[in-house]
Amino acid sequence: MQVSVTFRHMDSSEPVRSYVVEKMARVKKYIDEPVEAQVVLSVEKKIRHKVEVTLAAKGITIKAADQTEDMYAAIDGVLDKLEAQLKRYKEKIKKHKPHAGHERKVAKTVYAAQSIDEGHAEPTIIKTDTFHVKPMSVEEAVMQMDLLEKDFLVFTDSNSAEINVVYRRKDGNYGLIVPQS
Repeated sequence: MQVSVTFRHMDSSEPVRSYVVEKMARVKKYIDEPVEAQVVLSVEKKIRHKVEVTLAAKGITIKAADQTEDMYAAIDGVLDKLEAQLKRYKEKIKKHKPHAGHERKVAKTVYAAQSIDEGHAEPTIIKTDTFHVKPMSVEEAVMQMDLLEKDFLVFTDSNSAEINVVYRRKDGNYGLIVPQS
């Protein structure tokens, strides 16, 4: 497993780095494929220790974060959250058989509307992301969206090979956007 540790607003510490790498080894029992983990350790206002982990394996990305007054406690807390998410993922994978297929590449663009006072009617692109869209069922897309703790997910429907969007509604249910030609 490749573990990248970044220190923000604090000095780099080899004992903390070693502790993170040692603890991250716990996730190997949940994912067999090559795994890349990015761990960001930061200190805010000298009392809040924050740990953010992004775990990327083949076909899945999981994020977790925790903050406490102690860095080691924050590391333990974020690993507990990460393990809980991985357990849920493994249980759901056992229930659903994954569908094989080709991934598509999709560009996501975020627009920012200009202020009415400025008199501009055209939005400005403030961010563009490109990512691979994995073929999956609607149930798998909902599961992936929940694991990523996102409000929506763009995916390729494994049955129709069309790009769809699943999203979380304000009432707690899910919505599905299916394009028509």
